[in-house]
Amino acid sequence: MKSILIVEDDITYGMMLKTWLGKKGFQVASVSSIARAQKHLETEGADLILSDLRLPDKDGIDLLKWLGEQGLSIPLIMMTSYADIQSAVQAMKLGASDYVAKPVNPDELLKKISEAVRQPAASPKQTISSGKGESTHQKNAGGAPSSDYLEGESDAAKQLYNYVRLVAPTTMSVLINGASGTGKEYVAHRIHQLSKRAGQPFVAIDCGSIPKELAASEFFGHVKGSFTGALTDKTGAFVAANGGTIFLDEIGNLSYEVQIQLLRALQERKIRPVGSNKEITVDVRLVSATNEDLEQAIEKGTFRQDLYHRINEFTLRM
Repeated sequence: MKSILIVEDDITYGMMLKTWLGKKGFQVASVSSIARAQKHLETEGADLILSDLRLPDKDGIDLLKWLGEQGLSIPLIMMTSYADIQSAVQAMKLGASDYVAKPVNPDELLKKISEAVRQPAASPKQTISSGKGESTHQKNAGGAPSSDYLEGESDAAKQLYNYVRLVAPTTMSVLINGASGTGKEYVAHRIHQLSKRAGQPFVAIDCGSIPKELAASEFFGHVKGSFTGALTDKTGAFVAANGGTIFLDEIGNLSYEVQIQLLRALQERKIRPVGSNKEITVDVRLVSATNEDLEQAIEKGTFRQDLYHRINEFTLRM
């Protein structure tokens, strides 16, 4: 019988979960603080932890960090409100198996628990005295061909899809790292499909195929006569994607000047077509991709650090 430790400071809610999971065939214990959870894990162990994010002494992220310090790879599912979605993102990066939003959907929770306890890391049941195992959770998914990645059967596919499903409903900008041909645009489009912007445009731009001198025109549009060859007004990608998602593939290829313009557009949510004095307000969610090491590019002075932080609120590795 698999054992579950519930960490929930709402005693009534915790007891309700305990009773319900007990009827589903699990051995369940419930505690109301991180300190009591640590004490239980030191003596009794668990096959899975179901923890609230907000707790009176610390929070669920502190529990995750403590598990890592102890070398315990016990799967942990975080319970959180939609208002705390960015904290859930951080929890996933630190190794949480999954998260569920309150109020918890019983069928969804049971499915997530069943999946988590089937993971090799959950067996045998671990206590601190039973030895320090290596965590199988990674900060970012990686290590599989693109055909196996999203919604596939491999561990990497499942982990990547967990991240995609987690970050999609947020407003966070996403940076996808991976070699050419690994399906980065497909992942970007899936993020859009699972987001609140799904009914709005998804516009993809391959920055690697645009002449650097025309990148600003592609992004922001231009007015007739603004440069040689500008025979008519042009609507840029940001206006075309207004209300939806814009995907910039190979963003590391952008010139330094265009990086400055892009940063301004993201910060101010306004763009100015080439050759125009008129600003246009835009509302887009940015997903970017690169096969380069942008941190190295920052060190070389070819990519702006402030732009990197703006586009990299959440990272997916392929």
